[in-house]
Amino acid sequence: MEKQLENLKIGTVQVLPEEDFKKKLASGKKLNIKLGMDPTAPDLHLGHAVVLNKLKQFQDLGHNIIFLIGDFTARIGDPSGKSKTRPPLTEEEIKKNSKTYFDQISKILDPSKTKVVYNSEWLSKLTISDLVKIAGKITLARLIEREDFQKRLKENVSIGFHELFYPIFQGYDSVALKADVELGGTDQTFNLLMGRFLQEQFDQEPQVIMTLPILEGLDGVQKMSKSLNNYVGLWEDADVAYAKLMSISDELMWKYYTLLLNTSDEEIKKMQQGIKDETLHPMKLKKEMAFKIVERFWSKKEAEEGQQKFESLFQKKDYSKATEIQLPKDTKNPIWIVELLKLLNSVSSTSEAKRLIESGAVSIDNEGIKDFKAEIIWKSGQVIKVGKHRIYKIK
Repeated sequence: MEKQLENLKIGTVQVLPEEDFKKKLASGKKLNIKLGMDPTAPDLHLGHAVVLNKLKQFQDLGHNIIFLIGDFTARIGDPSGKSKTRPPLTEEEIKKNSKTYFDQISKILDPSKTKVVYNSEWLSKLTISDLVKIAGKITLARLIEREDFQKRLKENVSIGFHELFYPIFQGYDSVALKADVELGGTDQTFNLLMGRFLQEQFDQEPQVIMTLPILEGLDGVQKMSKSLNNYVGLWEDADVAYAKLMSISDELMWKYYTLLLNTSDEEIKKMQQGIKDETLHPMKLKKEMAFKIVERFWSKKEAEEGQQKFESLFQKKDYSKATEIQLPKDTKNPIWIVELLKLLNSVSSTSEAKRLIESGAVSIDNEGIKDFKAEIIWKSGQVIKVGKHRIYKIK
């Protein structure tokens, strides 16, 4: 039990309360381990994988895994970390985003041992009387304790009345599911504690909460996010994921080792000492990290292919391995550089293209393109580099 406890604590920020967690583990019963995600976007990335990875550890120990898709709470929008009211998603958007979740979490969890539930199953059935009864157990003072609400009140930024219900509904999910442990990022601490509080109000044994750190994206500054283009998507090709992982800083590498590969502090200290002693090279360790992550979330074969492609493209400069793109027959020539990047699917917006071009991250046949308005004469065989990890070859 002590060994299980130590392994489960690797990479966590807090386990609250730890004594309760020890008791639950010592009981020998299969625990109900809950993780909830709102389908606010259709794609999951390695930032989401941090908490899914921890869920897999519980699954491997034989516990009951409950993956909750917040199709009801997504209609409100989680106010955690938000400086203003979020626009609610439509039912069509929620359904579309939910559709891909199960396939993506199946890269990490055993789908045959994972119970997937939707919180609309119980939240949409609550009557006004039920809602008043639940709300009567919570004070307004408790709700506005949360940091993001406090900040908005000080700055005279409005708080939608419906936003106050979000932590109540998430907390009630734990009551409905009789959760023993709930996982979440550090930004979810308030919501997770609400679950524990409401379970006590409904005479249930309160859940233990386990928080995990937010994974910084490829830039090493902001949290991993598709909108910030600093992500590694679980839906992306493995060779793209491998190349992206190789672009992170040496310092950030240790966090990826811990959070995505469950590497202990002791092992990391040995690797860091090896670098100091010059018996280990950071590049070798980073390649091992990228390989193991791709192997874990894709497959060993794809990890091998991703490594071979990276070595050919980025170390040996063999562009025969570059991703080949056939431009549409009606493509203009010359073409605006931004339109060309969009045809390559290397950028999702004009603003992203502008940022990459002006920062010197775009080149054609090793010649840098720094003029956002540049017109490009394209031809078969041209090699186009975008950022640190994307290389394309025009067919």
